[in-house]
Amino acid sequence: MKFICDSMLGKLARLLRMCGFDAEYFKSGLTLEILKNLRERDVIILTRNHKLTKVGEPLTIFNPDHDNPQIQLKLVIEKFSLKDDINFLSRCMECNIEIIPIEKSEAKGNVPFYVYDNHDNFFKCPSCGRIYWEGTHVAKMKEKLERIMKWL
Repeated sequence: MKFICDSMLGKLARLLRMCGFDAEYFKSGLTLEILKNLRERDVIILTRNHKLTKVGEPLTIFNPDHDNPQIQLKLVIEKFSLKDDINFLSRCMECNIEIIPIEKSEAKGNVPFYVYDNHDNFFKCPSCGRIYWEGTHVAKMKEKLERIMKWL
């Protein structure tokens, strides 16, 4: 399942990526021309623009009608029955590509010394080269996701 998020849903796109969902973000917004091009792709368009929700077939367009990105995520998970499909932190938060495990030695010199000395598992985005590890920020992200899951 691939999501297309319009310019109003950048935080939702990041939350979807955090959950392991393919979420492309159109920072400049979705135009009717872009929507025409998306008709050939099997995507779900997420937008807060009520005019775009009227474009209709063959596009699947959903408006997570709330200002809070966490509630927007809850609405998307409910609408498309995704609760069992969450694959936490399996995608690059920046470029949306699936991250891959790397040897610890490959992270040396590319992460802070303290991180390298205190972690054994590292992941890398094959597109942008960003390196990931399970630091304290991951625990905070897990807590956020657990709060959202309690609402479901």
